[in-house]
Amino acid sequence: MTLETIDIVIIAGYALALLGIALSVSREPAGHAKNTEDYFLAGRALPWWAIGASLIASNISAEQIIGQSGEGFAIGIAIAAYEWQAAIVLLIVAKYFLPIFLKRRIYTMPQFLEQRYGSGVKNLMSVFWVFLYTAVNLTAVLWLGGLAVDTLTGWGVMPSMMALAGFAALYSLYGGLKAVALTDIIQVVILIIGGLAITWFALDALPAEGAIGGFGYLMQEMPGHFEMILDEGDKGYDKLPGIWTLLGGLWVLHFSYWGFNQYIIQRALGAENLGEAQKGLAFAAFLKLLVPFIVVIPGIAAVILAQQGLLDSAALAEKSDRTYGQLMGFAPAGLRGLVFAALIAAIVSSLASMMNSISTIFTMDLYRSARPNEAEQHYVTVGRITAFAAMALALVLARPFLGGFESAFQTVQEYTGYIAPGIVIVFVLGFFDKRANTAGAFTALIGSIVMNFALAQLAADMPFVIRIWIVFLVALGAAFVVSRLTPAPDAERTVDLGDIGFATSMLFNTLATITAAILVGLYVILW
Repeated sequence: MTLETIDIVIIAGYALALLGIALSVSREPAGHAKNTEDYFLAGRALPWWAIGASLIASNISAEQIIGQSGEGFAIGIAIAAYEWQAAIVLLIVAKYFLPIFLKRRIYTMPQFLEQRYGSGVKNLMSVFWVFLYTAVNLTAVLWLGGLAVDTLTGWGVMPSMMALAGFAALYSLYGGLKAVALTDIIQVVILIIGGLAITWFALDALPAEGAIGGFGYLMQEMPGHFEMILDEGDKGYDKLPGIWTLLGGLWVLHFSYWGFNQYIIQRALGAENLGEAQKGLAFAAFLKLLVPFIVVIPGIAAVILAQQGLLDSAALAEKSDRTYGQLMGFAPAGLRGLVFAALIAAIVSSLASMMNSISTIFTMDLYRSARPNEAEQHYVTVGRITAFAAMALALVLARPFLGGFESAFQTVQEYTGYIAPGIVIVFVLGFFDKRANTAGAFTALIGSIVMNFALAQLAADMPFVIRIWIVFLVALGAAFVVSRLTPAPDAERTVDLGDIGFATSMLFNTLATITAAILVGLYVILW
């Protein structure tokens, strides 16, 4: 499969338009130098539609598109739990967590931890998040993106990763969060159109009447791939253990990612006001409902297409992460360029978001603490250097960290799961338990890692979703007890909820109700 002239023209047009818009929105008024609030939080002026679009564009990366398509091929629709449950979590975060963060006008998640627990907890988590985003998240997006681009172009995985990294750095390093968030509006439109096109072409290639008929044929021929709740013994149960995907540790992963993940929540921190931030998250929750239809369904269709010899079944059996790259070949010339641009949009928007978050945490939580009296422009420069260095390191680490795993998507979830219980505990107790203290926070964070490693060795066959839930409950209890056996925190460190409003607008409530109703319907139909 190759790109034709019309495809290259479309891709080049997309790239030039993106760079032009990024440079345009990044310009500051005459006489105004870009400061840290401008660079890291877009001047706290993002509207709701930019927040929602940027959240989805940042989230739907190569990890989702390529990884979940591969999991759709291997397991089926059950992998959509990562998308559909996230919609509920976004609504909870918008209503109960955002008011606390925005009231304190913080830049980063570690900054809240410093206000609540002190510099020790902040420094520990700052180092952890910089490492996680660089060694796991950036590497995953680069590796999966490189696989897809290599499948389509034959450039090779490393040259493909270098091209993606260079493009993301080119348009994001200068403008910061504002350039990332506002260009993400374009990215998410291209992403949805291109994703729906791949779904349409994959279904249309099935032995049925058109794409609609293809979807019906797919459900009839692959009923096991259309079950949200897997039974013990089903393929994939070790990753998505039946009812425990609704009752267990998957929620811990969701709250850690959507509630306390810097590169996600940073968009909301840059909102004009609380109402705009909440509407933005509600918009993102609604868009999350679409994601499985543009990434998982094509992966399921690929099972039959491979059986018919229309895809390379041997290559897919060896590494299911190559599914989406092969499916892109069904798009005709011209549309293939649009689909390729959509994939690039997903990858570079996520890379740019992660780079910005790494630079924000390193600069504002680590570097600025060590050198607090520098000029604002100095910190902006340090942020740009940090972002570039993180990307270079991720390029080096991508193959050794992820190249040998069957599914990079599941690998990322498992890596993240080692600390996710501790993260959720320190924030939730920090919000709602005035007695929670520094000793309790360290107990939760360190205990989460230690217990996860211990259970992974002692109960290797236990699904990691169940393991994370057990660790969460035990670490929560331990943090609660330790906080009460040690001195109480100073009153000024606790969160005063009395002056924080948790009421939400009619528009937010309406969107939340519609989203919840659709989700209930999907689970009832696909149970």
